[in-house]
Amino acid sequence: MALNPIKHADWEIAEEAEKEMLTIYKIGEKLGLTKEELLPHGHYIGKIDFMKVLDRLNDKPNGKYIDVTAITPTPLGEGKSTSAIGLVQGLGKLGKSVSAAIRQPSGGPTMNIKGSAAGGGLAQCIPLTPFSLGFTGDINAIMNAHNLAMVALTARLQHERNYTDEQLERLSGMKRIDIDPTNIEMGWVMDFCSQALRNIIIGIDGVNGKFDGFMMKSKFGIAVSSEVMAILSLATDLKDLRERMGKIVVAYTKKGAPVTTEDLQVAGAMTAWMVDAMKPSLMQTLEGQPVIVHAAPFANIAIGQSSIVADKVGLKLADYHVTESGFGAGIGFEKFWNLKCRYSGLKPDCAVVVATIRALKCHGGAPVPVPGKPMPDAYDTENVEWVEKGCANLIHHIRNVRKAGISPVVCINAFYTDTAAEIAKVRELVEAEGERVALSRHWEKGGAGAIEFAHAVVDACEEKTEFKFLYMLDMPLKQRIELIAKEVYGACGVDYAPVADRKLALLQDDPDVSKMGVCMVKTHLSLSDNSALKGVPADWRLAIREVLIYRGAGFIVPVAGDISLMPGTCSNPAFKRIDVDVETGKVQGIF
Repeated sequence: MALNPIKHADWEIAEEAEKEMLTIYKIGEKLGLTKEELLPHGHYIGKIDFMKVLDRLNDKPNGKYIDVTAITPTPLGEGKSTSAIGLVQGLGKLGKSVSAAIRQPSGGPTMNIKGSAAGGGLAQCIPLTPFSLGFTGDINAIMNAHNLAMVALTARLQHERNYTDEQLERLSGMKRIDIDPTNIEMGWVMDFCSQALRNIIIGIDGVNGKFDGFMMKSKFGIAVSSEVMAILSLATDLKDLRERMGKIVVAYTKKGAPVTTEDLQVAGAMTAWMVDAMKPSLMQTLEGQPVIVHAAPFANIAIGQSSIVADKVGLKLADYHVTESGFGAGIGFEKFWNLKCRYSGLKPDCAVVVATIRALKCHGGAPVPVPGKPMPDAYDTENVEWVEKGCANLIHHIRNVRKAGISPVVCINAFYTDTAAEIAKVRELVEAEGERVALSRHWEKGGAGAIEFAHAVVDACEEKTEFKFLYMLDMPLKQRIELIAKEVYGACGVDYAPVADRKLALLQDDPDVSKMGVCMVKTHLSLSDNSALKGVPADWRLAIREVLIYRGAGFIVPVAGDISLMPGTCSNPAFKRIDVDVETGKVQGIF
């Protein structure tokens, strides 16, 4: 079969390409790993003993560090992972030593709207099926570690209700914590999208009465929103991981004191689940370039970055290392800029802003595409006016990247329905901003279609950067939130719900928290907190409804608008089109 993405589905292309996959040892050799540093998981996937790599290459200079972000996307996504992989393949065509770091796909989107995070067309990671369905088990480990904390919490509530102080001491040396069941910070997690689990009641008395748990309100979030996932993204080694795990705040006492996983004596066991997950995984592109996979947080409801460890490994082993930040630059790149780079100490050489004609039309006035439904005819018809108007969103993101002191490169991720006039208008407006722009057809042609893109990135990496953070950590928390809202999102100001205002005041008075970073939670479909507002909304205020504290990860989490940490499953989910060929055992329908 000729690999033609216009005629064939992603899974069909992957299945054909997998017939000629390199073994994981060949990929490891290409990356520069020794056999002792590579831990195979079968023939084509492996784990990296990152401490051995970093110890061996401690004195080697880092390669060029490139972040791939995007404009504010449509609900369909704009091919940011595809573009990151396409760039790696394009750099490979130029003969460059290159690696990528991407996030593991979550089961929620894979079975719901967006599909896997493996890229698409001729810019994919393989093997596709194991990558999309659990991979090396890191998300499962995170679920187990997180939910173990909830098991410890709910068991403790039951035991403290059922026994006196003397009985608790005699049974297990347990001291009463006096947890407030109405002030629980944490919920449960699972790796699917399920709106039915957003608000639940647990511990309903059954046949065993008081031994069936503690009845209270609870909730589920998607696994990738877990603080444990954020910790995996940021931890630098096992010691750091263990320390962070012990700082997770699960609940509060009736006097308002935080209850941590260390208080519940569960942090060590949680870390035990994470030992293997701390090691980055390794796979390959369709064209045989190495891809490091580690962590899986979304950018709208979490930190949205692959791990610091993955980037440090890639930068030591390759001359060009490409990482990607989730969703649009307003949330994903902002967190890369002000959280990931702050905690890692790494400074990027270039940031790619991916744009599609589809998204530009959407921001310019075209009907918003709905996942699972036919694409509106407007997207197959030339409309330069919509593209020009939508470029306001693109230019807003370009200017945000410049605020970080980084050279932006705009990648026009080409669709075969785009017209020459539409593409020319984007080039004109980006060049008028004084920035590089490249058309890339990596989805259709693989690395060969990304040559212009790769050259633009190489050139940008040679420019001097003056990287700087948007805010300093000694700035008051509210001032930092308002700076992000105004400078990055374009808001006029910030409004706080009373509960959020009270929580922020308490956190500001806590010296252990007041100098932590800020990880905003808000919709990815708009610069504002209202997903219906496209382009660059004017005259609006960011509404903060609550504030969470992730002490282990090292940041506070203001939650804006009506976004939920547990996405819902749509009416036409991807799982309806996934099945198994029972004769061969091969999975079909993943995209």
